Amino acid sequence: MNFSEVFKQSNQLCKVSPDGKYLATCVQYRLVVRDVKTLQILQLYTCLDQVVHMEWSSDSLFVLCAMYKRGLVQVWSLEQPDWYCKIDEGSIGLVSSRWSPDGRHILNTTEFHLRITVWSLCTKAVSYIKYPKACQKGMDFSRDGCYMALAERRDCRDYVSVFVCEDWHLLRHFETETQDMAGVEWSPNSCVLAVWDSCLEYKVLLYSLDGRLLSTYSAYEWSLGIKSLAWSPSSQFLAIGSYDEKVRILNHITWKKLTELDHPATISNTKAVSTLSNGQGWVPDSKSVYQLPVIKPDLDRANPKIGVSSMAFSSDNRYLATKNDSMASVVWVWDIQRLGLLAVLEQTSAVRCFQWDPRRPRLALCTGNAKLYLWSPAGCVSVTVPAEGGFQVLSLSWHCSGDSLILVGKDQLCLCYMETDNHDD
Repeated sequence: MNFSEVFKQSNQLCKVSPDGKYLATCVQYRLVVRDVKTLQILQLYTCLDQVVHMEWSSDSLFVLCAMYKRGLVQVWSLEQPDWYCKIDEGSIGLVSSRWSPDGRHILNTTEFHLRITVWSLCTKAVSYIKYPKACQKGMDFSRDGCYMALAERRDCRDYVSVFVCEDWHLLRHFETETQDMAGVEWSPNSCVLAVWDSCLEYKVLLYSLDGRLLSTYSAYEWSLGIKSLAWSPSSQFLAIGSYDEKVRILNHITWKKLTELDHPATISNTKAVSTLSNGQGWVPDSKSVYQLPVIKPDLDRANPKIGVSSMAFSSDNRYLATKNDSMASVVWVWDIQRLGLLAVLEQTSAVRCFQWDPRRPRLALCTGNAKLYLWSPAGCVSVTVPAEGGFQVLSLSWHCSGDSLILVGKDQLCLCYMETDNHDD
């Protein structure tokens, strides 16, 4: 592995363009765009205030910079550096700003979720969408970019509206059988919409594009329910992480439970356990029974540190990585073909972030120290980031090629280049 020099950034705002050619970073009120390969600065833009959100358009031609406290959004062009767009929401305020899939419309959510304003960069036309619900994931675009699902709340009831992104006309509008909808998420093949209830009621509803209820799933009642949800890339599996420290996997044919993945504190299959040894890498533990470190949550406080909060499928659908909050220093890797536990990766401190290589079954994770950790079916490795003065890796993201990683610290970033093997592709 090789590492780049360290660059400045603010608010952990650094993103690679969708085409993989550019790296955009924000430093206070400046937007810096670099060539990913050479890391030479291509463009430097000056915003009106410190940027708190930054996002590439789908075609990698524009960058959106949002300044929520001032109700401002600025859009910059890579092809025409002198051109820019400024959107001022004024006194109604701004809490969220994002691109539409076509990269030519911007959706701004106003303060108190009073409405969503859709701005067109091409025609300067403005559209308004009423009643957006403030929840965990209130808006989602289908992977093909054709549809937007929006959670709504009106007259003390939950609804979903499906819009056609081409002209923003309403395709479907239906009431959902939820007490307090927490989120909506399309399957990767854009055929099914998953809707789930707040943690107070365990309920997942699956709808077709035309608003038909395909299935309802509830694992239990009268206890804290769903904490996270993840589709497999093939859309064949839906994983549901719960406060009872289990993951339930539904199949796409009957929407019934395939299996239940438990996260016990004691592991009898110790060959699966890998612990950090001398700061160098993971080694299988040789104990007959292995006890994982557990943090006892305060159940009297809101959002207790218990339950499965993070899940991610590998790009080949073969593996699922999970994290149970009461064992924050452990990442679990499951073999989806065998529906069984494959590896338990125990760290010395809480895992901050983990993400699969988009091209290969390889998992990267970080814990807020100066190391990058990698797991693959072949084994594990940890590497120290060779930066002067120490570099604490707080988050990471893969380049779309899988050949490099962007490592993000408190106010710095660097790139980690993988040694590529052509046989992997």
